[in-house]
Amino acid sequence: MAPTSTSDHPGLDVFVSGLLFFDVVFSGLDHAPKLGAEAWTTEMATGPGGIANFAFALSRLGLRTGLAAAFGDDPFGRYCWDTLAEREGVDLTRSRRFPGWATPTTVSLAYDGDRALVTHGAPPPMGADEMIGDPPPARAAIVHLRPEPVDWPRRTGGLVFADVGWDPTEEWSRSMLEQLGACHAFMPNAHEAMSYTRTDTPSAALAKLADLVPLAVVTLGGDGAIAVDATSGETAGVAGLPMDVADPTGAGDIFGAALVAGTLAGLPLAERLRLANLAAALSVGRAGAASSAPTWADLGRWWHGLTSPELRRDYAFISDLLEG
Repeated sequence: MAPTSTSDHPGLDVFVSGLLFFDVVFSGLDHAPKLGAEAWTTEMATGPGGIANFAFALSRLGLRTGLAAAFGDDPFGRYCWDTLAEREGVDLTRSRRFPGWATPTTVSLAYDGDRALVTHGAPPPMGADEMIGDPPPARAAIVHLRPEPVDWPRRTGGLVFADVGWDPTEEWSRSMLEQLGACHAFMPNAHEAMSYTRTDTPSAALAKLADLVPLAVVTLGGDGAIAVDATSGETAGVAGLPMDVADPTGAGDIFGAALVAGTLAGLPLAERLRLANLAAALSVGRAGAASSAPTWADLGRWWHGLTSPELRRDYAFISDLLEG
């Protein structure tokens, strides 16, 4: 297993908080559903989603992971709780179960290399700062930016990695970027990055974000990612990996989790991006978001089956991690 966890650290490796969903994912659709017609799929998956995607991926990469999230005290919430705590070993000490509140549910329909989402839910009964209280010490924290800033990430004492989601208003308020002053890294996708920075290209968006946060990363979907790390003076871009896409749900979250793992392992920027790129690429090959997060065994199988000389050169560090 790769040396991503530091056992002498007094707390967690990574602490994450955000909205948790129960996901129902259908993949293998030939086209979008049509009114009045029934569509059959070839594959489906269920399980925790939302912020749980990060928790799954981090834990599977060997990092001691804590999660603070609201769970409904309903069948979906109990299932998500048991899956995270018992099967994946995620610390839920600062998570809460709320009787009478339904766990938000998302249905993901994957087709044409992308997915459409339908979600039902109400805001959690308690905000993140109140739920968490005094956060545990951690080497890193992951926060999903919301219009209302939260204070807990900086109090973990670790590097703060920020993510952001789709803005249903499509206003892309610049005030969201004001929260980056307390962050070490920001990891939006290209559309989010260009929308928030009011730019026309991912590279232009990256240049603006690099002025706001030490580690700026813009993901490009199947085309890879670009990044600037002011702490090391590195600039890097990596190409996407050729993969058959069954379901892209959660790929961005899994990319972010692997980027955190690579950062904590002290990898150079290009290798951090390649590790994250590989984890995300492997995840899209099967249905499901959190459940498709790869383990080190999955990364090892990919590496040992690799025949491309160019990819073997670029991803040789995977072999070193596996032997570490």
